[in-house]
Amino acid sequence: MNKHSKRAIRDLLLEKRVISSQQLDQVNLEEKNTGETMIKVLSRLGFMTQMQVVNFIAEHTDIQQVELGNMIIDPKIINLVPENLARKYFAIPVLKIGNTLSCAMVDVFDIYAIDELALKTGMTIDPLIATQDEIEKALDEFYMVQGDIQGVIKTLDDVDLGDENGENIDVVRLKGMGQEHPVVQFVNLMISKAVAEGASDIHLEPEEHSLSIRFRIDGILHQQAKPPKKFQPAISSRIKIMANLDIAETRKPQDGRVQTQIQNRRVDIRVSFLPTVYGENIVLRLLDTSNILLGLEQIGFQNDNLMKFRDLLQKPNGIILVTGPTGSGKTTTLYSSLSTINSPEKSIVTVEDPVEYRLPGIRQTQVDPKVDLTFSSGLRAILRQDPDVIMIGEIRDVDTARIAIQAALTGHLVLATLHTNNAAGAISRLIDIGVEPFLLASSIIAVVAQRLVRLLCKDCGGKGCKLCSMSGYKGRTSIYELMVFDEQIRSLVLRKSSAEEIHQAAVAAGMQSLRDSGTAKVAEGLTSTEEVYRVTQ
Repeated sequence: MNKHSKRAIRDLLLEKRVISSQQLDQVNLEEKNTGETMIKVLSRLGFMTQMQVVNFIAEHTDIQQVELGNMIIDPKIINLVPENLARKYFAIPVLKIGNTLSCAMVDVFDIYAIDELALKTGMTIDPLIATQDEIEKALDEFYMVQGDIQGVIKTLDDVDLGDENGENIDVVRLKGMGQEHPVVQFVNLMISKAVAEGASDIHLEPEEHSLSIRFRIDGILHQQAKPPKKFQPAISSRIKIMANLDIAETRKPQDGRVQTQIQNRRVDIRVSFLPTVYGENIVLRLLDTSNILLGLEQIGFQNDNLMKFRDLLQKPNGIILVTGPTGSGKTTTLYSSLSTINSPEKSIVTVEDPVEYRLPGIRQTQVDPKVDLTFSSGLRAILRQDPDVIMIGEIRDVDTARIAIQAALTGHLVLATLHTNNAAGAISRLIDIGVEPFLLASSIIAVVAQRLVRLLCKDCGGKGCKLCSMSGYKGRTSIYELMVFDEQIRSLVLRKSSAEEIHQAAVAAGMQSLRDSGTAKVAEGLTSTEEVYRVTQ
């Protein structure tokens, strides 16, 4: 059977007894008389729902099904197909990779539509199947308004909220507001713009008379265009719909997740709602999965530190701690490390809170206190799974620390994070929470401390330009200090020496401090002295 044949699908519908021959004849006649698609006719006549038809085609062909309601499509990709052509064939472009343009279509077997789309775009068309209702809605959303966020904000004034103050709105109305086309367009463009500018987080912050929007780019928050305050409930509802959250709940914190494709990249979005006196504060954390496959040298490791760290990752057992404050890149370092050593010969298991990125070939466990799945209980279970390498999202208590040490002493390589300011401070921190010094001295093989520094913009050399939002910086890299445990360090740990004593001994043995690591990158022209001092003071 030709998998991309409409006739073959009709025959299969009969063969599987989904519809009768009389019903198929009726469908054929309706298609001919009305010009409607097979999906539309089957659903209108009540023989199958649109989703049932889409599921059937996806199941019995190699054509991929796509859910447009959860996708954020780059306006640049939308612009590749003229609106009149998109509406003519119920086709909407969703993804471009190289010279291939993936288009969600109703009739994926229409070779004339595919040929015309290919001719108009100059690209190979990869048809994806979606329901007609989804595509019609997407056509209205993405083609109705084009332009930047400022332009979309102007169109918001055309939306009738019913309640001018955006208050006292029932659940049905909230849901409707969250699906208004300009509101959907605004949220989509906001997220697309944030991704394009390399933002790690989007902050939507309610104030008394306005809704502030800021992007965190390279660690610094930047103000964006503000939508009118009255659209706060509508924008909030749209984000809750995307994240599968309760749109009626505004008094309790809520957390959710959105997975989407933006600018040829898969982006996971962690959504957090927090009630405040002026409404819900919303933070969207943008997790770009392309970053997790970066090599160690690409995230900042250089020269001796790079060689030493790679050697440490090949050790059969022991603990490697990665330390630093929140937002210093610890998770990226851990994931890059796991990607470096991941192979079919090794069993790697993680316990995280939350699982920020999905890593192929690695078993990842999400902490869930509701079912008593904590770091410590998760670790105990992992040790019964015959792992070679264990990654712990964070050591927070003495119980977790002791189980990690037990794992290291029984032949496992353990990677974990800890919140301390420098490498030597990790020892004091673990002793403070109740871990015995002799256990630390016998299990830890290295501690890495790190910070993220902004890179000088390559386009303007740090002077400031449009591409770097006049900041003079674009992108970030890590600076590191790598403290490898030797006999002297172990002796100092056993004597409960101060963090300063341990630090000085490590430097004397050749460890490059965080500030020295940053200074080396200043000498290479990668960053500035001011930036290094900003993150290491």
